[in-house]
Amino acid sequence: MSPLFRRSGGAAKKATGGEGVRPAAGDRLVTLVGKPGCHLCDDARAVIEKVCGETGAAWEERDITRDEALHRAYWEQIPVVLVDGEQHTFWRVDEARLRRELQG
Repeated sequence: MSPLFRRSGGAAKKATGGEGVRPAAGDRLVTLVGKPGCHLCDDARAVIEKVCGETGAAWEERDITRDEALHRAYWEQIPVVLVDGEQHTFWRVDEARLRRELQG
């Protein structure tokens, strides 16, 4: 599979202690990886702010232009959304899908 479409469940399983067990939405962390001046990043931020505000999940934003590792991993995909460190989506954020992920 192309690294452009990679997803891994390993870290999420380790963080939750096993298969099929997810932490409560308030214990989740959503990370928006983007860059200044990116209109798709602005759109993603609006969806993330809304969904995290409704679910109680924490969120943060990381600037790909200030982090070489993020730049190498995600440059062609921004904006990228990570949930608990695992890639959830890129380019466009589906509000309903993100909400389902956070609510488990």
